[in-house]
Amino acid sequence: MRNFGFSLGLVLIVNVCFAQTAKDYFLSGNQKDQTGDHAGAIVDYTKSIALDASHYQTFNNRGISKNDIGDFQGAIEDYTKCIELNPNFADAYSNRGNVKNKLKQYKSAIADFDKAIELIPDNTFFYYNRGISKHELKKYSAAISDFSKSIVLNPKYARAYYNRGVSKLYIKNKSGACADFKKASNLGYSNAKIEWEKNCK
Repeated sequence: MRNFGFSLGLVLIVNVCFAQTAKDYFLSGNQKDQTGDHAGAIVDYTKSIALDASHYQTFNNRGISKNDIGDFQGAIEDYTKCIELNPNFADAYSNRGNVKNKLKQYKSAIADFDKAIELIPDNTFFYYNRGISKHELKKYSAAISDFSKSIVLNPKYARAYYNRGVSKLYIKNKSGACADFKKASNLGYSNAKIEWEKNCK
């Protein structure tokens, strides 16, 4: 009887020592996502949420992993839950806006980027992504304005020059478009070189 009692006690102690916390699963999820195991990351984030459903970043990160496997609606739901938990977390609005762009929900995406910019006015990617939404809605001048703001914040952002050039083509500003394609090409963006050769020679 003593041996049985001792063994049982030992098992209980080992189980307690190796019990994983919500933080453990969160960190494990982050590691798996970074190595490309997005499905495994989702499993760990879900376990973390089961232990602590108040950690807004876990929902945001699970949303990122869901986006990476193409579960766009699931990603939106996670970003929305993150925002409910922390309405001042700008990245969640931006991340949700990016997924809405993929789903061609451009007006709703712009509303999310507006909020992200309101919270962090100097993030180059927020303006860039809102510019994409506006371009898709054929609001080319407004898109150009956003790409320009993105460039002011990061003068070496090749994609912003390239997309500003594309929008300029749509308003028949060929010289401006060509200048942007040239700049983007010089910064190493290969698509820009293709557009310059097609439109500017």
